[in-house]
This record gives sequence, structure tokens and C-alpha cells, in this order.
Amino acid sequence: MLVRLAEERATGVLVRDQGALYLADGQVVHAESPAAPGLDVLLTASGRLRPDSWAEAVAQAGSRGEVARFLVDSGQVGGGELEICHLGALFDAAFFALAPASGPTRFRYGVAHWLGKVRPVPTEVVEREARRRSLLLDSAWPDPTVDTAPVKPCPQPAGRAVGPKRQALLDLADGVRTPAAIARKLGRPAFNTLIEVRRLAAEGLIETHAECAESAAPSGPDTASGNGRTGEPPSVLDSALLRRLRDALEATL
Repeated sequence: MLVRLAEERATGVLVRDQGALYLADGQVVHAESPAAPGLDVLLTASGRLRPDSWAEAVAQAGSRGEVARFLVDSGQVGGGELEICHLGALFDAAFFALAPASGPTRFRYGVAHWLGKVRPVPTEVVEREARRRSLLLDSAWPDPTVDTAPVKPCPQPAGRAVGPKRQALLDLADGVRTPAAIARKLGRPAFNTLIEVRRLAAEGLIETHAECAESAAPSGPDTASGNGRTGEPPSVLDSALLRRLRDALEATL
């Protein structure tokens, strides 16, 4: 559908399970997803823009669809800075909006976003970037269950340094917050947080779903099967195998 809409030079919004893409003349001008912090979060959480300044821009120019222009014209954000930040938010939300989904995909012609145009992006570029990010996630840790599960850190050896950005993430990993919630709290793009969570999982610094299942499983042999093996679910065995494969690959590099 996205290819056809690009060929039609359509204007409107493509709505899917995990987000929406706004098109103007067949190009993507904005993207939204509940899984990704919006442009407002990225600008205000970083301290670049005060929350009341964002609210004022929406109130003054939202009905005209010129919030981006208002921010630049009023001198609150530089044009280049807004463009870079908006592109980051667009690619971030588009990654989730274009993810495989079971629900319907609908396009509403003529709908424009209140932010206004910043820098239109060809649909093929957006799709290519979404595929690239998916491959990056799988290369870091090929288990998508950590993407939506609450993040809980594992005990770390004394004196092990993880870096300030990682530590900020781990400080918010309380076993309740998901990667999306942590990204929103930190004011970081959701994909950046996801890739870091997968890397932390690969290094054994956060608990994975399989490890939680392993800790809850009985420690004795599986007498019911009669084979003397522990009663670990397949996901636990898969997790251990993934780590062994990762260690073996790293040893050959």
C-alpha cells in the first residue's frame, strides 16, 4: 500500500496497529507510534525546549498546521536542529508503525498533521531504514521478547563499569518499566533504547524472559520424562544456546 500511495503522490495518513505515517505528495512528513517518544518529548526532555514553550507553539499554530514553522520563526529552535530532531523522531516511530501486524491497514486521504512539514522523506528511504534497524536488533540479540517485557538488571560483578548512558538505563530498570517506558523517561529514541537493551541482554546484564522462567522452574530433575534432564522450558534452553553461540562467534573474531 505504501508503494502505491507513493506512486499516487497521495496526501493523508496511513494508520496501522503500532502507529501512523503522514504523507504529503507521496512522501513521509511525520510518523507517530505509542511505542516511540514524540518530538515534544525529545525536545523537552533534553532541555532544548521548555514544556510550556511547546504547549504555546501547539496552541498558537496547531490549528494552522504550522507548529514547526512557529518554533523556528520564534527563535526557540534552530531550523537545522529541528530538522535533525524531527528526522530522528520520524524514523523512530516509523520503525514501529511498519512492523508486522495482524490488524487492518487504512489510509485516510487529505489528513494533515498539525506539526506541519519539516523535511519530507521518500517512502522507500523510510522502509529501507526500518529493515536496517530490524536487522541491527537481531544481530545484537535475536530474541524480541525483551523489547516489550519489563526490564530488570542482573547483579553485576563489583567494579564493572557500564558507562553513563547504560547506567542511566539500568537505573530505571526496576522490573516494571518496559524499554518504551524507559525511553520516554530518558527522552531518548525508543529504537536506541531497544538496541541497548538487547545488547545488555546479550551481555547478561539484564534478565530475559527465559531467565525469569528458569529461575521460577523447579531445580530437580524432570522425573516425569524419565530422562534426567531438568524441567527447563524450551525458551530457557534457547537462551543458553544463544549465549554459547555468541561467545563462540566472538572468540573467532
